[in-house]
Amino acid sequence: MGEAGGKGVTLLKVPHECAKTFTMLENNPEVMNELAHSIGVTKELSFHDVYSLYDADMLAMVPRPVFALLTTIPMTEAWKQERDTEDADLEWYQGAGPAEPAIWFRQTIIHGCGLIGLLHCVSNGVPSELIVPGSELANFLKEAVPLGMDERARLLNETESMYQASEAVAQKGDTEALKPGEDSIHHFVALVKGLDGNLWELEGSRKGPLNRGSLEENEDALSERALELGIRRLVDIQRMAGGDLPFSCIALAPSV
Repeated sequence: MGEAGGKGVTLLKVPHECAKTFTMLENNPEVMNELAHSIGVTKELSFHDVYSLYDADMLAMVPRPVFALLTTIPMTEAWKQERDTEDADLEWYQGAGPAEPAIWFRQTIIHGCGLIGLLHCVSNGVPSELIVPGSELANFLKEAVPLGMDERARLLNETESMYQASEAVAQKGDTEALKPGEDSIHHFVALVKGLDGNLWELEGSRKGPLNRGSLEENEDALSERALELGIRRLVDIQRMAGGDLPFSCIALAPSV
């Protein structure tokens, strides 16, 4: 991974080929629930399939409230252009510490986007208050939260227990895992309602957490407003370019 940065920020100088390589995870409840619960997410919370962003009956199948959505989205030309335009005006994130409105992890791990997406979902908002004390996740966040962007990325890269937990579930999806050296066009994006009431778009390959707008107290991460501010906005970008946006989406909500 090459060096990039903004004013006053020193980024990791780790060549892409030297970063740790994970087996890319599949975005489905079976995989993500096993991983989440193994590292210390309370079993009171689980991921559930979201089969539609528009059909009211299908949306009603998801337990509420929804605290976060974890999506995988292909990098289309239209989305790339929108991302590049937005990122061009942004400085690299410099937040750190418990006062951060959103805990964000920069991705330096090859194929680590699934684990990072899960961490974004469970480290923010209400789920962050329900982590099992003394668990691997609780101990990891205790170390990670005070750190800046680069040190936090390095900690995740060097935390062997997180790597082992991710690898333990990596072969349990329905599709064949990527082979070493293969790349994926899909990006994991988490859309999380923070404790500050805002909808945060969190992706490790951006310059930092992105505040997509405020939600009312009774609006969760699957509410009409959250969908319009979040994943439907991405679908609309692709539709305006003349195509559909294939995606997967699961919701972090109460277990049933």
